[in-house]
Amino acid sequence: MEKLTIDCHIHITPPEIIAQAKKYRKDEPYFDLLSSSPKNSYITADELVRQMDRIGLEKAVVFGFSFQSMELCQKVNDYTIESVQRFPERLLGLATVNPLADNLTEELARCRAAGLRGVGELMATGQEVDLTDQEQLKPLCTFCREQDWPLLVHLNEPVGHYYPGKSRDSIKQGEVLAKNFPEVKFIYAHWGGGLIFYELMPELRADLQNVYYDTAASPFLYDRKIYRLIKEMGLTDKILLGSDYPLLSPAVYLEELEKTGLSGAEQELIRGGNARRLFKL
Repeated sequence: MEKLTIDCHIHITPPEIIAQAKKYRKDEPYFDLLSSSPKNSYITADELVRQMDRIGLEKAVVFGFSFQSMELCQKVNDYTIESVQRFPERLLGLATVNPLADNLTEELARCRAAGLRGVGELMATGQEVDLTDQEQLKPLCTFCREQDWPLLVHLNEPVGHYYPGKSRDSIKQGEVLAKNFPEVKFIYAHWGGGLIFYELMPELRADLQNVYYDTAASPFLYDRKIYRLIKEMGLTDKILLGSDYPLLSPAVYLEELEKTGLSGAEQELIRGGNARRLFKL
């Protein structure tokens, strides 16, 4: 089987929103907060594919920003759909939705019909969603379970330095979400905010059996020894390469991965093997 390098966490933004970011920031507090960070930038699908060619990245899982406004979510979904259709061999798209929207199921069905393959990145605090509220998440998680769609969720570590976007969505919220919907395949961003370490607890290992973790923002958060710790825990088959590009280039992660001391086979799982299995590529 062909070995692919797949980045599972990349944000693309429609040119119109990039050009009028100030306008959209006015009505979207979380978008405004993240946009205010000096590390923030935007990238279009065309720019992304050019960078992928430069880096040697074969495929990218792409999605827009998780706005509170479902109308804006639909706008970024339109762009994700268009981008995936233009670059079908390079891009795989996720739908961005507000789980509380009245037209949630209709939008998910539209995105599925147009070729998208999952949902993400859910940013619960920014969308005023409670990850521990089973009723709030039931329509979204039911759809994902029925379609066998991965659901990418933002989680961050509850300790350490502050950065724009650091929210209440942490290890407890991730634990409850997975327990409430055990048949859904989740991707918890940013190593699950550290939740991955609690898989050393047997009951948590069982509760989190359908949870994958991506490496997004890892160089800002953890020493690269984290990869060897995860190997020791027997969890390399649950880790997905995720860069959070354009926050950080995928090249940074690929360089770091080569210095971890993991075997070639273990690196291949993280670089693309696990994603191939999850997304049935």
